[in-house]
Amino acid sequence: MQAPTALVTGAGGFTGRYLVPALRDKEFRVVGLGEGASSADVDISCNLTNTAAVRSAVEQAQPTHVVHLAALAFVGHGDARAFYDVNLFGTLNLLEALAALDVPPQKVLIASSANVYGTPGVEVIDETVCPAPVNHYACSKLAMEHMVRTWFERLPIVMTRPFNYTGVGQDEKFLIPKIVSHFQRNAAHIELGNLDVARDFSDVRDVAAAYMALLDSDAHSDVFNVCTGEAVALREVLRMMAEISAHDLEVRVNPAFVRSNEIPVLRGDPRKLQGQTGHTSSIPLRDTLHWMYTAASPAA
Repeated sequence: MQAPTALVTGAGGFTGRYLVPALRDKEFRVVGLGEGASSADVDISCNLTNTAAVRSAVEQAQPTHVVHLAALAFVGHGDARAFYDVNLFGTLNLLEALAALDVPPQKVLIASSANVYGTPGVEVIDETVCPAPVNHYACSKLAMEHMVRTWFERLPIVMTRPFNYTGVGQDEKFLIPKIVSHFQRNAAHIELGNLDVARDFSDVRDVAAAYMALLDSDAHSDVFNVCTGEAVALREVLRMMAEISAHDLEVRVNPAFVRSNEIPVLRGDPRKLQGQTGHTSSIPLRDTLHWMYTAASPAA
């Protein structure tokens, strides 16, 4: 019996670096799609905004399964139009190419984002909460979701709304790696934005496991939160890092880092995913922080 083939967009990115090995452990043949040859996990270099290149890559891969991770994800990115070019129209190019295959894939998993919820004013966010995005990244992801739903009858699609997640290898422009890096260097101080925000932080390895569980499930034409169900305040993250590192640093609030539309608390409800797949997040944030702290420093 021929091994299933998983086409993974963004294979060389942060999430892809954990999902690709998980797929191979389950005996998938993995075809990684990405820009450039910056990662050993990228087999085909392809810009998602190039329709012809995406069609060629998909025809070459002939996937039985697809995981679409590629996205412009940094909320502070300065080019608003680029969010829509990549996250919306890049996804459309991928779906059109998949639909043109002689043998369609058995499952297409598309990663959206919990940022689409905005500030819903409820303590725990489940999938029935009406999205109300507050930045271009989230708007582009919600626009993508609406577009993807028009393909539900043509392709076996599931969408995920991952809440914040982190781990070794995440870029330091994101909050948790920035904090960990400062403690690794025994920095005297750190500049942050609003210290009163709280987020539902998952470990990237748990997120990869959740995606694997969805690929193995019979779910389709649906959307699932990927989260822990617990929100941790930024001040608590700083306290845990001080304990892990035995180092205290001065925290300075830089007004330039405080967003006017900052979401104060983002906490997800994971029960729908648990009910569909049995997957439960298993790695506490403190363990993730310790893993990141004890990993080789980027400057080492």
